[in-house]
Amino acid sequence: MSGTSFALGLVGAGIGRSLTPAMQEAEGRAHGLNLTYRRIDAEVRGLAVEDLPSVVHWAQALGFDGLNITHPFKQAVLPLLDEVSRAADDLGAVNTVVMRDGRLVGHNTDWSGWGRAFRSTLPDAVTDRAVVVGAGGAGLAVAYALLDQGAAHVAIHDTDIDRAEAAAIRLGKRFAAERIDAVTDVAAAITDADGLVNATPIGMHGHAGLPVPAALVEERLWVADVVYFPLETELVALARGRGCRVLPGGGMAVGQAVDAFELFTGRRADADRIARHFAELTSS
Repeated sequence: MSGTSFALGLVGAGIGRSLTPAMQEAEGRAHGLNLTYRRIDAEVRGLAVEDLPSVVHWAQALGFDGLNITHPFKQAVLPLLDEVSRAADDLGAVNTVVMRDGRLVGHNTDWSGWGRAFRSTLPDAVTDRAVVVGAGGAGLAVAYALLDQGAAHVAIHDTDIDRAEAAAIRLGKRFAAERIDAVTDVAAAITDADGLVNATPIGMHGHAGLPVPAALVEERLWVADVVYFPLETELVALARGRGCRVLPGGGMAVGQAVDAFELFTGRRADADRIARHFAELTSS
């Protein structure tokens, strides 16, 4: 791509604290681009899921180059697109829409962003057996990334067993079914695993606590979290204290930003620079 001006946006509910706009604009400046990034907060603007077609239409009509899509619109945006990536189709969710040449192309950088952070931080763990707690969108994306990178097995646990089973069935259509299971006994699953990922809201501001009993967090495990408000969740702090290798939630946020920037602009993002900026934003 040869353009130097980009208009981008984030569509979602309750996105006032999102760091995505700041990360995207800062990386744009570093590339000498005129890149603007706006929040389109459904809560602030009184928008519902049924308003999404109008939002996407007007963004395209006003010359936007792309949108990031978050809760509660990741599934609702699918019928509005001309094309979706293989992974987005597999996951049934889109969080990045590239608007180019009159076409809307959907991608999912939840899985690729987390996978990027995981490979960078724990490169020797990509073939490990893992337990993912939480079978919502984040859990599905994490499990997809683990399986795509070569995990020997992924067990998905959720308080809603039907949701966990649905996630396992969906992933089993893309990967070998014997590599993915829904489990009700999280303790037994962790005993048989090398790593643990929290993909639930537990640990974020307003949702204190641990996603699994503290006794299950053993030194032999690597432990990851997708929560990054705060970065040092109770799970991450506990795991560090017990000598586990850890991947805090900021890794997923940075990885998503890197992948989205490259999709929107066609330029290679500097992952280390974005990570440094993210660290500045979260420490201020």
